Amino acid sequence: MSSIKEKFNQISPSEFFYSNRDLAGFSNPTRSLYTAVREFVENALDACDQKGILPDVHLTIKAVDPDKSDPKPYILTVKDNGPGVDADHVSLAFGTVLYGSKFGLKQARGMFGLGATMAILYGQITTNKPVIVKSCTDGKIQEQFELLLDIQKNKPVIVKHNTKEVSKKGLSVSICLEGDYSKAGTKIRDYVYETSLITPYATITFDDPKGQKFHHPRFVKDIPPPPTIIRPHPHGIDVERIRRMIVESQFEIPTIDDAMIEKIRKDLGLTKKNLAFSAIMNKAQKKWKSLSRQVRVVVALMSFLKMDFEKLNKIKLEDIDVPNKKLFYWDFGDSQSKSVDMDPESQYYKQLTNTVQGEPLNTFLTKRFQRVGPTTANKFAEFAGFKPEKRMGTMTNQELVNLSDSLQKFEDFLAPDPSCLAPLGEEPLEKGIKKFFEPDFTAVVQRPASAYSGFPFIIEMGIAYGGKIKPGGPHVYRYANRIPLLYDEGSDVVLKVVNDTDWGRYKVKGEPPFIIVSHICSTRIPYKTAGKENVADRQEIERELRLALQYLSRKLAAYMSKRGQAEMAKKRANLYAKYVPLIAQFCTELAGKKREPNYKKMLEEEYPVEPKITQKENKDSENK
Repeated sequence: MSSIKEKFNQISPSEFFYSNRDLAGFSNPTRSLYTAVREFVENALDACDQKGILPDVHLTIKAVDPDKSDPKPYILTVKDNGPGVDADHVSLAFGTVLYGSKFGLKQARGMFGLGATMAILYGQITTNKPVIVKSCTDGKIQEQFELLLDIQKNKPVIVKHNTKEVSKKGLSVSICLEGDYSKAGTKIRDYVYETSLITPYATITFDDPKGQKFHHPRFVKDIPPPPTIIRPHPHGIDVERIRRMIVESQFEIPTIDDAMIEKIRKDLGLTKKNLAFSAIMNKAQKKWKSLSRQVRVVVALMSFLKMDFEKLNKIKLEDIDVPNKKLFYWDFGDSQSKSVDMDPESQYYKQLTNTVQGEPLNTFLTKRFQRVGPTTANKFAEFAGFKPEKRMGTMTNQELVNLSDSLQKFEDFLAPDPSCLAPLGEEPLEKGIKKFFEPDFTAVVQRPASAYSGFPFIIEMGIAYGGKIKPGGPHVYRYANRIPLLYDEGSDVVLKVVNDTDWGRYKVKGEPPFIIVSHICSTRIPYKTAGKENVADRQEIERELRLALQYLSRKLAAYMSKRGQAEMAKKRANLYAKYVPLIAQFCTELAGKKREPNYKKMLEEEYPVEPKITQKENKDSENK
């Protein structure tokens, strides 16, 4: 047996992702360049969406040495016209892993606070160059930073910081990273193209390393309302989240310092400075109903400590032990910790214990969760076997586990509130499909809001056939919170639903020219990895996708049926046009007549020819 002691240590989040960057989509130069583009473009679009600004995003990729073969260093720059980032937050936002504004429960393209910083970290690892961030929040002064990331400490290192006068708001981020554009170029162009389809209110311009410009102007001027942060739904809660919510709900014992003592004097209307303990308590009892919660708590503490203001200034409260009814404090005069017993019969005991023990269960449910009213809270308390007035801070570990299990099982909670979601909408989605694919047939649907594990989601889907769509379909375009998903499609829930569909039932055979556009928007997309490329097959999401696809497929089947009937009529007319003249000629000869019957009239009735409109007639019609 080895006598060498095992050494334990801790690493920072940035060091973890430095060693495991594959998890975030930075596995090789090809994938890394694409992922970096994605993260910066999505951050720009999110920033504009939140402030209701029509996005104008400019993406540039430039080779440091154009003559060198791939993989090689590239400079990636993304500029936007968004609100910018405050100078106080720039260094932390771009120089700290897992630091950001996307950790609330709301719909957003990003969700881990990881991607952009990981791109910066990857650039630093491969080229040792700082990231250059230029931010303007007021349209006057632009803050310019050059940053490196201290990987071991997960802290930013500011290399340079200066300011410049400008005339526009916005943010520009530029990094140098190793990439392989020869392999990633197709995916990046597809990404820009598909982002324009699902974000029709944005103008996106891409300048590639070969000098080509890809410009996608906005063709919709109405931006969807920005998503809002919501309270959690009871079905999406576990024990750890309940613990954190209890801590958030507890009223903190106020710090007893000179400012607090002065506030108590003012609230009690005390004029004498050296007032005895009993006189202070008498005054507090008379004015109790008008006192603020902070003052009530301090008065309750004083009642057990039996101290006036002068003595109160010489101690520091350490702990309130409710189960053992003890109050612990540090005495600066004696330099030791002391305790006093709390009398449960005292009128002040309830005030103090309620403060420490937090809210009652029914108040906790109605204040901390969405769509839970007093009646539902009381019904749940009965279902879970708790008293509605039970204080959250008094629950044991096992009671918290039972509470969490009951929250998952109780079926009378209302469905999650979908008002926090911002789907694209049927009309903009249809416009996007028609503009990009110019099909013969288009149908779109937005499903009613549903939920999985307490997280609301909405499915939007479109289907298009014919026109300029290439054969070999169905071609599937997957989106989640307006992010195009281009990799790992084989294990995605959307592909699973599409592949399970029997297209023969809907009169679609062979390799037809048709596409499916699927968009999932939710406060929490169940991605399989931090790379955000494929969605897990949650039962509720799969059901909604299947229902949307079935609805659209029936519409497609109706179109295909009409199209088939029209083609059959055309074939029949062609057949008549070929043989009727011969039959007419034969019949004329058989009857010994010289003139053939007017068979052309019969053909026109079977297959009418649309009259041609001359240029002059068309002009006259427009003038009318």
